[in-house]
Amino acid sequence: MPDGLWWLPSLLVVAVAAAGLVGAGVALRRSGARRERAALAEGSVAEVRAKGLIVRADNAVRDAERELAYAEAQFGENEVRSMRAALDSARGWMREAFVLQQRLDDAEADTAAERRTWTARIEGLCTSVIGALDEAEGALASRRRVERGAHAELPALRAQAERLARRRAEAESMLGRLSTRFAPSALATARAAATRVDSVLAEVGVALDDAESRLARADPAADGVGFASDGLERAARDLDEIDAMELSLAAAQAEASDEAAALDRELVAARRERDVHEEPGAAEALGAAIGEGSAALVGRAELVGDPFAARDRLRACRDRLEVARAAARNAQGRLDGARGALGGAIAIAESQLRVARAAIDRGGHAVGADARTRLAEAERQLMIAHQEPDPVAALDAARRATSRANDAEALALYRAR
Repeated sequence: MPDGLWWLPSLLVVAVAAAGLVGAGVALRRSGARRERAALAEGSVAEVRAKGLIVRADNAVRDAERELAYAEAQFGENEVRSMRAALDSARGWMREAFVLQQRLDDAEADTAAERRTWTARIEGLCTSVIGALDEAEGALASRRRVERGAHAELPALRAQAERLARRRAEAESMLGRLSTRFAPSALATARAAATRVDSVLAEVGVALDDAESRLARADPAADGVGFASDGLERAARDLDEIDAMELSLAAAQAEASDEAAALDRELVAARRERDVHEEPGAAEALGAAIGEGSAALVGRAELVGDPFAARDRLRACRDRLEVARAAARNAQGRLDGARGALGGAIAIAESQLRVARAAIDRGGHAVGADARTRLAEAERQLMIAHQEPDPVAALDAARRATSRANDAEALALYRAR
């Protein structure tokens, strides 16, 4: 090899090494991506399981809330403190679980490690919720069983179950009659309560049969009797809710009519305020709320079969319209206040400008460019205050003019020393 090419082998070695490093980096990245995809696929099973636990835990919280209200009325507030504490803890855990589930559901991709951590935390939180509420409800059931005697209670529970079964049949007839006048969505709560009653009555029947067999064998039966008693109490509350449905629908219809009349009055007043409002942004927001309220009144006929939905929609529109009107009044108040304060602010700025000019004149050549620049800016801001049609912006400009004139005076006095 000629002496002038002695460096060529080294160059080849370096090039081969660089190519190897690049290839290794690409392979490593591809391998890492494959592992990440595999880990995400494996974690999806746990995520589905976590979603199921969220549903179970949320239902447990809702059931516990109903149970707590009834237990408090039955035993008093002091007797249910432990259950209330358990329910408060459960609500906090569920809030965290829902936040983590929202992260999992977000469109942004997360690493497999993050998703595993969040999923495990959701499972732990939901398990804690279910366990804590089961324990609290078990303690409450024990408290009820203390007041009962299984032998004496069994015949009464049989009779109560039969009465509730008759009430359930009457409730079905009433729901059938209401379904000819109202939409399924209006009766959804009552239908859900009826489904719960059916389930509870079936479970209670099995529990009472088992308790009767145990008593015949002289075996302990308090748990079964207590379970049946608690179930019948829940079924009775659900049937009370169904029985009240017709009155609730009538009340919702009346409330929807009242809300429509109130919204119509609010719209008339809001239109007058919008037409004379001077602040464009507030007027635009008020106009949007007016449009939404008007649409709600026009679309009320579509919800005639569901007075609950009609009432709630009209109420929400009226609330939003009231908020928009309040914001518009505040904006108009700012304009009126600025307009009232503008004259005084301009007078103060003009006075301070005269003081600053006099300070600069007295300082003569010793006063530098910084003080003169502040004075020129103060004069510019004062001109804006005189010419600006928006009183809020004009007031701000007048106050800036005063501030710059103050700065100019201070700098002139400092340089003139």
